[in-house]
Parts: sequence; C-alpha cells; structure tokens
Amino acid sequence: MSQQPPVRSTGSPPPRPDASMSLLNNVIDHALDDGYAEASARRAAEGGGLPRTTRAKLGLAAGLVLAAAVVTLGAAEARVSAPVVAKERQDLIDRIESETSAADKLEQDVERLRGEVGERQRKALEQHGGDQGELVALLSGATPVHGPGVKLVVDDAKGADSGGGGPRESAGFSDTGRVRDRDMQRIVNGLWESGAEAVAINGQRLTALSAIRAAGDAILVDNKPLVPPYTVLAVGDGKRLSTAFQDSADGQYLHALQENFGIRTSISAEGDVRLPAAPSLIVRTAEPRGAGAAKATGRATADTGKGTS
Repeated sequence: MSQQPPVRSTGSPPPRPDASMSLLNNVIDHALDDGYAEASARRAAEGGGLPRTTRAKLGLAAGLVLAAAVVTLGAAEARVSAPVVAKERQDLIDRIESETSAADKLEQDVERLRGEVGERQRKALEQHGGDQGELVALLSGATPVHGPGVKLVVDDAKGADSGGGGPRESAGFSDTGRVRDRDMQRIVNGLWESGAEAVAINGQRLTALSAIRAAGDAILVDNKPLVPPYTVLAVGDGKRLSTAFQDSADGQYLHALQENFGIRTSISAEGDVRLPAAPSLIVRTAEPRGAGAAKATGRATADTGKGTS
C-alpha cells in the first residue's frame, strides 16, 4: 500500500509594505469624490462641455472677442498715458527744484537783513550814546575791541568720554573729564568779576544777554555750538586780570578741575587781544540820562584803561 505524501499547509501571503497606511492609500486611490467623478464622466460623454449649437458658439466667440477688445483697449490707454505720467512727474520735479531755490534765496535775504539790522543797531548805540557812546558800544558788544588782556584756554582731559558714572556726576555733571557748560559759566563770570571789560569764547563775543547752555555734550553760546579747546579772550589789565582771576573762587574752581579731573587749562597775559563785535544785538529798553550824571560817570570811568573800539 503506497503512502500519501504529507500535505503541507500553504502559509499566508506576506503583508504589503503599506498595509499600515490603509487610510492614506484610500485617500490617494479616491482623490476625486465619486460625485465629481460621475459629473466629469457625464460631461465628457456629452462632448467635453463645448457648445454644440451655433448660437452657443457665436456667444462664446463674442465673449472672447469682447475680452480681447478690453485687454487691447487697456494696453493702448496705458501706452498713451505713459508720456502724460512722465510729463507730470517731470513737472513736479521742476516745481520742487524751483521752490527749493526760492526758499534758499529767502534764507539768504533773511541773513542779509539780519546783518543790516545788527549793523544799524550798532551804529545807533554809537551815535546816541551821548558822551558815553564809546563806553556803551564797548559794554554792549556793538563794536569790535582790542587792547591788553588775558588768554585762557580750557580743554577736555585726555581720553575724556561721555560714559558717565564719574565722581562729578553726583554734582550735576554727566562725566568726569569733559568741560561742561557750568564750567564755562563760572569761568566767564569769574573773568567779569575780576575786571574783564569784554569777553569772547572761540570768537563768539559775549554780552549782558548772552547765554551759555548745553545741548547734549555740546556747549552753546547764544545757540551756537562750540568745540574744544575753548579759547577765552578777555580785555583788561592783563597781569592784574590774570592774578585776580586765579585768586578768585572761580579761578580756584578751575584749578580744582585741573588737579582732580585732568581738565587742561592755561592762562597768559597778552599785550593785545582782539575781540569781534557781537553778531546780533537786542535793545530791550532805553532811557535818556541827565547831562550831569553822564559827565560824572564819564569822569569816574575815564581812567579805567578801557580797551579801544
């Protein structure tokens, strides 16, 4: 009796590599919804959606012609309007340049008129100062002066910066080694008190109405910025003025700045210093003086050694 070969059981087929991605496969296989697919198939069976009747074809052709006409008309208008836009732009540029030139001319006229006003004010002070016209012009800064005096140069310390945090900050200063507006105020006031008759800083003449202020790190004299080193010229008896200033409280203050904070200073008596006139004068009030008072004042100031104007 022959033996039957053993029956081997057939194993299950190996799983697909993408078996775990059945949801993604379903989305890929059915990317188009069944309703859309049916509508697309029906439209293709009916002729691809193109009009079949003559009327529909004429309507489509008319629409295409109208669209082409609109596009052509827009292009033509843009081409025609391009030179107009360019001309308007050039006209605007020309107007800007013309108005800028007019503004520059007006600014020059203002500066010229300001100079004329200042010159007339100086002449008025000279002519109507009576027998004290020269003294009035000198004290008001109306005329340039020259004569013996002192030259005081003040400069920032070497390597000075505006970082702040120094010991002078507690006293109202923003750093240690820079000359501040308060320093210049004390220096100028000290020179006046020591007998100076006229003072200028970096060629800027000071008057009774001059202001020394700060704008950031810059020192302003009558709203004009100065840059270090600051050269202070004062008309007066040179040696006497220098000694009196150095012995005054303000001179000692300047010496303390030099010793403690490295601010550089030098002072020397000069045989002749020249100061310009003040760039502008402001006359607040004017009152006539009696002849007797004027003569008395003239006698009192005759021997003061004023600088000549």
